[in-house]
Amino acid sequence: MSCLGWLNRRKGSGSGRRGSSASAPATTMTTMTTTTTTTTTTGSAVSTSRSDDSGAGRPTSKSTGSASSQRSISSLYEERGHGQLRAFEYDDLRAATNDFGRAQKLGEGGFGGVYKGFVRPLDPRADRIAVAVKRLNTRGLQGHKQWLAEVQFLGVLEHPNLVNLLGYCAVDGERGAQRLLVYEYMPNKSLEDHLFSRIHPALSWNRRLQIILGAAEGLAYLHEGLELQVIYRDFKASNVLLDKDFQAKLSDFGLAREGPTEGNTHVSTAAVGTHGYAAPEYIEKGHLTAKSDVWGFGVVLYEILTGRRSLDRNRPQGEQKLIEWVVQFPPDSRNFRMIMDPKLRGEYSSKAAREIAKLAQSCLLKNPKERPAMSEIVEVLRRAVQTEQAYVDKAPVAGNGKRVNVAPPSRR
Repeated sequence: MSCLGWLNRRKGSGSGRRGSSASAPATTMTTMTTTTTTTTTTGSAVSTSRSDDSGAGRPTSKSTGSASSQRSISSLYEERGHGQLRAFEYDDLRAATNDFGRAQKLGEGGFGGVYKGFVRPLDPRADRIAVAVKRLNTRGLQGHKQWLAEVQFLGVLEHPNLVNLLGYCAVDGERGAQRLLVYEYMPNKSLEDHLFSRIHPALSWNRRLQIILGAAEGLAYLHEGLELQVIYRDFKASNVLLDKDFQAKLSDFGLAREGPTEGNTHVSTAAVGTHGYAAPEYIEKGHLTAKSDVWGFGVVLYEILTGRRSLDRNRPQGEQKLIEWVVQFPPDSRNFRMIMDPKLRGEYSSKAAREIAKLAQSCLLKNPKERPAMSEIVEVLRRAVQTEQAYVDKAPVAGNGKRVNVAPPSRR
């Protein structure tokens, strides 16, 4: 059964940056974009906003008075994306995941289940490679929109700190619509797994800094490194995946949106995402900007400091909401160390930790215009990494070769 059966006019073999062979003609993908998402949004009446409640493949509605000619992700995909992604056969992915067996399941999200599998590269001489196959839960239209958004965004975006989408599969058959995405496999799971699960060894302070720096560089690329701005909209620890070397890679672009067009200050959209990470102006007014991502980044900064979730109903009443709890321990206070993750066992630079807390505070300012840009955040994190390295170099070494704790552990 051919994936993208309704996109049956494909070009012959080719090559792209991801080594794919089958690529759909631009006119074909345009048909997919316009025929599968026919609902439109009502433009905002405010001249400083753009209404965009849809996925990437849906035409966006601009506010009155906008004279922008900014290119869209869908147009960039038409231009660049077809040769980048491989069109997989559904039966091949079914076999690769042992019929989407329970033993192969890596996790479950709002989009659907994710399964580990092995596929053969296009080069027949190469060994099979491990992949993660995300299978869409086909209930409702929103799932297809998210699938389409991921195909288009990750068909265009390319950065060391973004997950690599290898290809996709779409087929409409007797068993209904099947929509799948095939990613590079991330053997070290997510930042969330390592911060909050007891199964994994505690992340060292230096590794936490390296991971969050990588995530920041990925967000900075989305916000400032392209010819159009991309708002990630769902930054959280579970969406920061870790490769075999613990390099951070942002995943799950189903909720990503294009940023405001020229002359507009924000995108107006229904608030979606994960409770505990969404910015207040986004929740209260539906105003989405790149600074909404910065707010979520600030929440995760406090998570790597404390080892606590943004929202934890199992804690005492006054400690359930992380952002409300940490304000009792300002970065310059003597009690600041009380928020630090006890799993660090005091093995961190107090100076670097305070710098990170101050950065988190600036990300969580009520006025989004006062929050730093991601490029500024990257610079602060790089300095914190340097500070931590200087601390490690100066720390005394015990007779067994291990560094001696010089910062007292937190007590909670």
